[in-house]
Amino acid sequence: MDVNSLRIPDRFERLRDLGDETLTSIIVPVEPMLEELDERFMDMRAADRGSLMILRGTSGAGKSTFLDTVGFFRQRVSTRRIARDADVAQALRESAGADNTVIVFEGREALGDVSGAEIESAMHEINQFIRSEEGRRSLVVWPTNRDDLTELLVGIGESLGREALFGISNPVTPFNGPPKTEFSRIAQQTVSVLNEGASLDALGISMGLANDLAEQSDTIGNYLARIRRAAVRAGARVERLLTKERYRMWTLTVSGNDVEGDVAALTRGGFSAADVDRLLSSTGANVVSDLKKHPEQTGILGTILDARIVNMDMVCMLAVTRTYGSPELHKVMQSKDMITARDGSAARRLLESDLGILLQDNPLGTRKRGPKPGSNTKDAFAKLVEISRTNDGLLNDALGRGLVETGLIDSYETERNLGTDLVFNSDIYCIKSGAPIRLELMWRARTGRAAIANYVLGKINNYGKAIGVIQ
Repeated sequence: MDVNSLRIPDRFERLRDLGDETLTSIIVPVEPMLEELDERFMDMRAADRGSLMILRGTSGAGKSTFLDTVGFFRQRVSTRRIARDADVAQALRESAGADNTVIVFEGREALGDVSGAEIESAMHEINQFIRSEEGRRSLVVWPTNRDDLTELLVGIGESLGREALFGISNPVTPFNGPPKTEFSRIAQQTVSVLNEGASLDALGISMGLANDLAEQSDTIGNYLARIRRAAVRAGARVERLLTKERYRMWTLTVSGNDVEGDVAALTRGGFSAADVDRLLSSTGANVVSDLKKHPEQTGILGTILDARIVNMDMVCMLAVTRTYGSPELHKVMQSKDMITARDGSAARRLLESDLGILLQDNPLGTRKRGPKPGSNTKDAFAKLVEISRTNDGLLNDALGRGLVETGLIDSYETERNLGTDLVFNSDIYCIKSGAPIRLELMWRARTGRAAIANYVLGKINNYGKAIGVIQ
């Protein structure tokens, strides 16, 4: 996820295109209001007529969200909306349904939105509609956010016949939205759904900060706006430090055992983004306690660095070293009785590898499992790992050369310094379409989730210190 593509809307209208299945993971029930609706519909059935509810709530409290999603929490209840420019009488008739229906008047929440004459005309149409046969199962809701409009609606309603319009309920129903205790969860789910599974931490917002912002917010809309501003500011602070280079850090796991599942557990989204929350919870190494001292900086670093974890298949890496390895590497391999003849499948394997797919700007899909490596392949890879302990630069150079020859990158260097006061070298410094990507290779005979998490967090910590995000 790119910070510049961050999406955190504070109005429900910007979420309607997500679809019900996605929205159900964001929306929380507002129980007092649901109980109020239950009572209204029961009274309507007993009276055999519809009803009008004036719903008074502060702008941003979540009125639209609640009204649009009542059907998530109550069976056989649907919501219809009447647009600001619609013909009221016709729209009411077209909105009526066989089941309980909530009909919402949109774009008329304050007196400035609609004239007094329009309001009076609409109220007369509502009065006739809810008394009609087709309107007897409809609860018409007029949301307001101003007292002057609320009082005007009540006055007109009283003149038309209070109980006929409102039943025995209070003409005005207050709406306070979800409780503050739910704010951070709603924000977390909203951020995750709209931003490739990202967490608040990934935006530079710790749980402590998220809770503080909740206390400062009157409504859920105001809270989401504060979350967005905090995320934008956190990203901007870090980006100001990246004056020399837009750092991108991809860790490649090159292991003698299958760690595809472990890598999947530590990443999110189709582009294998490192999930800092999962990394921190997957290892008890010392680096975790250090990074937890800087929660906002650590989370945003994973995003700003475009940190990814990419699994590399051992068969692919063996083919790469045989085909693209330097004479010096091949000499070392031959000293260990390894085959150094070119492998005709090397280019294809590299292009089809997870790294190759990502370098082609494509998301990772469901991987097709090939045959498990045989004993000869495992033995040969074990020898590559031995070489990596003293000559990993030769192995990394072979990968860099293969990436260039297959057209996946434009150029590369090995052991390229970050260019900061603190000296840290990247294993492979690639240029792709004019932009750098730094590859860090984790060569291991065997590894697992905790070890991968420890390695990646260590790199994030080093990069963070080098560019001045972590002091």
